[in-house]
Amino acid sequence: MPRMVVDKSGVDALMERASSALAQGDYFETAGLARRALDQARRDDDFERMARVCLPLQEARRLIREQALDAGRVVPVSALPSGRVRLEPGCYDVHPPAVGITANSLRAMLDRRRVPAMVVAREPATREGRWPVVLVGSGQFMPVVARAKVAPPPDGAATPAWMLAAHEALGDAAIAQVRPEWPADHRVDDLLERLEGLPDHEKLMQALATACREAARLESRSPPRRRTPLDDPYGF
Repeated sequence: MPRMVVDKSGVDALMERASSALAQGDYFETAGLARRALDQARRDDDFERMARVCLPLQEARRLIREQALDAGRVVPVSALPSGRVRLEPGCYDVHPPAVGITANSLRAMLDRRRVPAMVVAREPATREGRWPVVLVGSGQFMPVVARAKVAPPPDGAATPAWMLAAHEALGDAAIAQVRPEWPADHRVDDLLERLEGLPDHEKLMQALATACREAARLESRSPPRRRTPLDDPYGF
């Protein structure tokens, strides 16, 4: 099916505002505007613009993550905090009985309050003593899930360094789920779904930008996706 010709002014206007916010050091505003531009460009099938939006979005999220790590604090979370709880900058270790989807709600709350944070959800330790970390993203038919089993911290208490390593392993696992032989426009959507569950993973964002550039070279859209995830994002 031929690609539609659309008015791109909305995406460009959002990115002008995002660039201004980034120059002023307002990283949350940059990330919010860039994500809106990314979603709008996807609705327009404008993969070239999507690729260009990825870089400022990645930069804003990277700077927020660095502020979280610089705080040197790990906050354990076993349930979604109430609206009255004070949230501090740092790393948020979401653990049972909370589940993977809790991390998304917590991250959205932190973003709304403009609190620099890196959020990672983990599940009960495996029989082998590994700690599974998990992300949940939206899906075509049901939520998609990615997991990575990592070694626990030496004394059993998560540190910022451990959180960053777990975060990187989880993003790498999400990228590995998206096969390079799939059509480029399908991979764009697959990566977007996973990005919802880990929006500050740089390699995941870079993989999305690469897929967008490949999709921009397609002469027409690929047939609809027919892949369904088999994992349960609400369980362990």
